[in-house]
Amino acid sequence: MIIVMQRQATETQINQVIQLIRQRGLTEHISRGKERTIIGAVGDERVFQPRELEALRGVEKAMRVVQDWRIISREIQVENTVITVRGLKFGEKQSQIVSTLTDYNLPSSDSIFIDPFYQCASPYSVLQHNNQQQMHTMQQQVTLAHQAGKPVWLRIRDVRQLEPALQVEADIIYLGGELMTNRALLNEVGRLNIPVVLCKDKHHQVDDWLLAAEHIALSGNHHLMLGEAGTLSLDRSAPYRLDIEAIVKAKSISHLPIVANISHLVHAYMDKTTLLSLAQAAGAHIIIQ
Repeated sequence: MIIVMQRQATETQINQVIQLIRQRGLTEHISRGKERTIIGAVGDERVFQPRELEALRGVEKAMRVVQDWRIISREIQVENTVITVRGLKFGEKQSQIVSTLTDYNLPSSDSIFIDPFYQCASPYSVLQHNNQQQMHTMQQQVTLAHQAGKPVWLRIRDVRQLEPALQVEADIIYLGGELMTNRALLNEVGRLNIPVVLCKDKHHQVDDWLLAAEHIALSGNHHLMLGEAGTLSLDRSAPYRLDIEAIVKAKSISHLPIVANISHLVHAYMDKTTLLSLAQAAGAHIIIQ
């Protein structure tokens, strides 16, 4: 349920709405805009009738939520979410570039992306993710970036890699699309107080993507970003393509920052410059290249 308060609504009136929401066993999510305060009632909204809430003083309108995601919905929060990491604001403007770190050569971008477990993608080598050499290299890369004042986006590919990523003090945890349906991991990152990027799986639709993000938000972590790193293509020479339709749709119905990862989408008929232009045209806030 979404409750829009009147422009002149007082704190007492807002608290009365919150009290009623809690009495019915739901929890509130408050978004304070420049002109309106919007309250989301998270839970089984069938315990309410819109007219019951609209009868309260200070309430302008109450609406049932059509979608199954609420906390991350633009209906709950009209303004874009802005996430600040080491002084950098993500989501405030479009087309912020994040460059991938190779070896120990720091790129010129304001923040960097590392994928230390890429070589551990096989089910056999993933068990070796915590070996000392790998941890040492990962720690050195993160430390190098931090010394230069650059936030680190660190991709994990398995739930067991979350703890090592936190140990090296990664600033943003990046979950690839293959982890989108891993409820155990979503629960874990939902309990963290650290920004998380949740990528859309190449097999899933936007609605599935947003539901997974809502699952994290319901666990308490609202420092969320939505990532698109490629969806299935019918072209055999280029099995994955940037899903610009998904970016546009997600941006229109969610207030979360949108990340386009084009680092593995370049092929013979689609160079990096073209991909960058497509991501910018779709409205991605952050582009990883």
